[in-house]
Amino acid sequence: MKKKDKSTEEAILQVARKAFTQKGLSGARMQDIADEAGINKALVHYYFETKEKLFALIFEQEFGKFFSNLALVISSEIPLFEKIEQMVKLDIERLSQFPDLPLFVLNEVSHNPARMVKRLKQMGVKDMLGSFQKQIDGEIKNGTIKSIRAEQLLINIQSLSIFPFIAKPMIKNVFQINEKDFQEMIEVRKKEVSLFIIDALKINDKI
Repeated sequence: MKKKDKSTEEAILQVARKAFTQKGLSGARMQDIADEAGINKALVHYYFETKEKLFALIFEQEFGKFFSNLALVISSEIPLFEKIEQMVKLDIERLSQFPDLPLFVLNEVSHNPARMVKRLKQMGVKDMLGSFQKQIDGEIKNGTIKSIRAEQLLINIQSLSIFPFIAKPMIKNVFQINEKDFQEMIEVRKKEVSLFIIDALKINDKI
């Protein structure tokens, strides 16, 4: 049996990642992946057996990268407002490196929610949210912030961080900006999003 070549494997993964991001599992074709990678389809099957196994591998890699550092910040013992700032910064920097990732994840959520639920359970999201809620409840009790659930705060952070990347073509067209302008706007949002969320949480007469 021919020994698998690491560079060929990585080339397939790179092309497949792009194909699955743009077309999803059902829309991407192994033949197209093979053509783009400059190899025959049989070789793609030799390395990864089926399209489903190839997709599962890529999704696990990208999902893990996206949430692992975020989970570390959420589970840390740093002050809440600093935690929000770091979460926003991590989100935006990660998405700046991999701008197609939100569509990749959304496609998986839409087509295979069971896989997503299983992955979240494996990552211990329930316990992570529990510890985050305790920190939030402590700040509420101290009169520092308004009442809010951890999941609502996380949704606010994720929504404000992710939307510009999903809506990038529309944003560039509506506001008549080029790629450089868009990247500058994204850089500014690292602070703007944090300030917006923190200001919305603060009880003004206490801060």
